[in-house]
Amino acid sequence: MNRRTLVALAALAFPGLSAPAALASAASPGNAPAKKLRILILGGTGFIGPHQVRYALARGHTVTLFNRGKQQIAWPGPVEELLGDRNGDLKSLEGRQWDVCIDNPTTLPAWVRSAGQLLAGKVKQYVFISTISAYAANDTPGADERSALSPYTGKDPMAETTAAVRAAPALYGALKALSEQEAQRLFPGAATIIRPGLIVGPGDETDRFTYWPVRLARGGETLAPGDGSDPVQFVDARDLAEWTIRMAERGQAGVFNATGPARGETIRQMLEGVRAAIRSDARFTWVPASFLDAENVSAWSDLPVWVPGQGDTAGFARRGIARALAAGLTFRPLGETARDTLAWFRTQPADRQAKLRAGLTADREAALLAKWKASAGARG
Repeated sequence: MNRRTLVALAALAFPGLSAPAALASAASPGNAPAKKLRILILGGTGFIGPHQVRYALARGHTVTLFNRGKQQIAWPGPVEELLGDRNGDLKSLEGRQWDVCIDNPTTLPAWVRSAGQLLAGKVKQYVFISTISAYAANDTPGADERSALSPYTGKDPMAETTAAVRAAPALYGALKALSEQEAQRLFPGAATIIRPGLIVGPGDETDRFTYWPVRLARGGETLAPGDGSDPVQFVDARDLAEWTIRMAERGQAGVFNATGPARGETIRQMLEGVRAAIRSDARFTWVPASFLDAENVSAWSDLPVWVPGQGDTAGFARRGIARALAAGLTFRPLGETARDTLAWFRTQPADRQAKLRAGLTADREAALLAKWKASAGARG
């Protein structure tokens, strides 16, 4: 696997929680909770936040958001919005109490420390949205929440900034791991650590799944990675958001890997499922990982969702999720995610649709397919 892929994996979810979302969750709120909660959401206007807000409102909870007020969203019910900044302006949180705090956007342990010191004793549960990038290694299939976390090797983690993480994405997982530890220290026995995998669905501005329904909707011969047998894991933002609210209702503490689907799925099954869901006439040409690597085609970024299922990434898309399943994590059908993602993308401005933020360009894909066919013909 080339270095570009390793860096991309180190920053697995860094941009994924901050992208604005435009669509409400389509899931039914289901049975009403036994108790109505006062929920504080740090962030709340990014990718998963709006789904949390809408689901919480549908279930009768009272919702307060704390953020910088840069994104205005029309909510389907009353939502209190407090202005502030995680870099130091927490004054609007002072003197308040909530049943649960959900921390969505945190990258830095200093953010958890500052908010946690203010909220300790003022909230009964602290839900921290982390990432599977917090793990030190991805080489063991089925590895669960007890796996070693990424070590931090810098000088003072409390002095790190988001700019530093963007400049050195490999810091991301280690700082998330330290953030988890701060949450557990400040809220002993009352911290819920959720480690999502790739978060997908309508509203994802990174295009790390969107590429596939958009590409397959174009039809024609489509370059597909490997031989189709490599595993994939991902979670629809709506499933993650709604499960997070249900975990708050249950007051369930602990650490949980939150990715899916419930049973193993290969890249072939995923691509064929997307093709069927959007009724595409695309034809797959499966190109070996060795050829792609030699051509500097990066797994994950040039060919999103996919990473080779061998070697140091053998366990990347085979994370153990038994704890989350036992705690009620559910998944909507792949076809629903694919159709809704494509429908959302088609509502975006023309210039946004013209340039996907992940995946191969049409010209590069065509050139790679031609070169693969020529090399395959020369060999055989």
